[in-house]
Amino acid sequence: MADRKNITESDVALDVDKLMEEFDKETSSLRKLKGNVGKIAAIIAILMSIFHLWTAGFGTLLSAKQRSLHVIFAFVLGFLFYPGSSKSKKDKVSPLDYVFIGLVVVVFGYLFVFNEQIALKAGSVSSIDLIFGILAILLTLEIARRVVGAALPIVAIIFLAYAYFGPYLPGLLAHRGFSIERIVSHMYLGLEGIMGIPLGVSSTFVFMFILFGAVLDKTGVGKFFIDIAYALTGHFKSGPAMTAVVASGFMGSISGSSVANTVTTGAFTIPLMKRCGYKPHFAGAVEATASTGGQIMPPVMGAAAFIMAEFTGIPYNKIIIAAAIPALLYYFAVGTMVHLEASKLGLKGLPKEELPNPGKIMRKDGYMILPLVIIVFFLLGGYTPLKSAFYAILFSVAIGLIASFAKKDKSFGLKEILAALESGAKGAVGVACACACAGMIVGVVTLTGLGLRVAELIVSVAGGNLLLTLLFTMCASIILGMGLPTTAKYIVLATMAVPALTKLNVNLMAAHLFILYFGVVADITPPVALAAYAGAGIAGANSMKTGFQAVKLALAAFIVPYIFAMDPTLILVRDIVGTDIQFVSVLKALPIILSAILGIVCLGSAVEGYLIDTCKVYERIPMGIAALLLLKPGTITDAIGLIVLIGVYLLQKQRIKSKNLAV
Repeated sequence: MADRKNITESDVALDVDKLMEEFDKETSSLRKLKGNVGKIAAIIAILMSIFHLWTAGFGTLLSAKQRSLHVIFAFVLGFLFYPGSSKSKKDKVSPLDYVFIGLVVVVFGYLFVFNEQIALKAGSVSSIDLIFGILAILLTLEIARRVVGAALPIVAIIFLAYAYFGPYLPGLLAHRGFSIERIVSHMYLGLEGIMGIPLGVSSTFVFMFILFGAVLDKTGVGKFFIDIAYALTGHFKSGPAMTAVVASGFMGSISGSSVANTVTTGAFTIPLMKRCGYKPHFAGAVEATASTGGQIMPPVMGAAAFIMAEFTGIPYNKIIIAAAIPALLYYFAVGTMVHLEASKLGLKGLPKEELPNPGKIMRKDGYMILPLVIIVFFLLGGYTPLKSAFYAILFSVAIGLIASFAKKDKSFGLKEILAALESGAKGAVGVACACACAGMIVGVVTLTGLGLRVAELIVSVAGGNLLLTLLFTMCASIILGMGLPTTAKYIVLATMAVPALTKLNVNLMAAHLFILYFGVVADITPPVALAAYAGAGIAGANSMKTGFQAVKLALAAFIVPYIFAMDPTLILVRDIVGTDIQFVSVLKALPIILSAILGIVCLGSAVEGYLIDTCKVYERIPMGIAALLLLKPGTITDAIGLIVLIGVYLLQKQRIKSKNLAV
């Protein structure tokens, strides 16, 4: 077997940027601006990052001003970098785009400059308000179409039509209807439409954490994560596949993008998995599944987690505590499936002498973990996410500069800092555009009361049955997640599906995490499984086959949200009083955590057809039933599930012993 150096040089000659362009919608159509226009665009991006750094460190502006300036920066960059169609030139900005940019500055600049006067109007709408409001809606729909695809603006248009045509709709969906003027003013002038909570979160917390990830990326932390994961897990049976799981988990702590995670870590892990005996579609699926979990992995998670904090009023530092165990169980589930597959194939890990020394890696590059330690320290220490990210960015820059000076390699300096500022702003454009467009959906829901109507409809169709309601919500999350970015999907379901769950006494925190969890899983669920398709592209495998294999790998993780929805002890929550979470101790949660672990093992064994030996049909079926029993927290169901697991284990152990004696 070739050593790691040879594998890296011969097999991983992959163009990460090219792969991102192919599989990530927010990267695929980016213009490659050159000359003065390229320099101006870079300056605008850097200024956007400096603006957000300044307001994070020294106080944000009034909400309307902060959000309108954020929109101006994001939309201007969007129209500069994203062409209107695939036929547009990739290196030039069209005259129409310059018109759009001018309109963005005027329309949203109006909100910034005349904020006080607008607030004093008390709901009255002038002709200029109406014209600018219609333009703002059209500009938001167009930039969202360019940046995140057509699905989100189409959904927004349907919601806007619903606000107008309400009186003509049947049953629960009917409402009194609203005039064009009322709809436009609600979407444009207030803080419940385009400028609503989603954009507010994008203009503060989300931007800063994206910038934090961009700064870390320039310090080389991604390579460090892969190296340390490889050193720690390369000797396992599942060796390189387990490296993908661990490295992607690490990367998930700084990146909220499934596709970016897949491409970044997959460029190394997927060729290595293939080299060690895994089939191409399996290798691609492992990386995609592991990378997708990054959006639910604390301390950063994805943008939706910050919006969750605003929607629920629960502090972000408490959300990451609640999300920690489900995230770890997700990775345990994927790791279990990977290990069972490796055992079934008879694969072996690499000899330890062929692996890099983890101690040596830590001595050389261990300082790279400090920014993550620092941000966790600030988050758990009671600082706001905004301040935590601000201080973590400053520390990351300082650490990078000190390390570069000490090593005398000039690997991190002013050039890298400016590149991080530019990269962070570009990375935030997609989230900002999605949040602005999704804000209109939320605006319609608040204007019409649609959320309560949909909640009543879901509960009615499910007959008040909690399990059926959870099943319907899971399907809606996955279906919406296929066409919408995770952030937009979460916003839609948080306003419509969460009320249905809480109506059936599901804990508020559990309800929000439930829809987030399954919305994230949509990234590996065919027919639109972008992370899986990215993995397939690297592996040279069939896209659909990779997608279905990814679902199979994540299947054991599907039981986790059902467990914490029915018993929030799994997310360490005892009760929520107002916006204050009362946590239980990990010790008290241990029984349900163990139940979840056993359920994951049982389902993994049933799906893979392997425990410690190949499962017979009469073993796989009971293991599947045992997994479902462990799904429902309870002494009797847990006991039955445990008995089945032990029984199958002993049966297979005896069979192995008999085989060995026969030999």
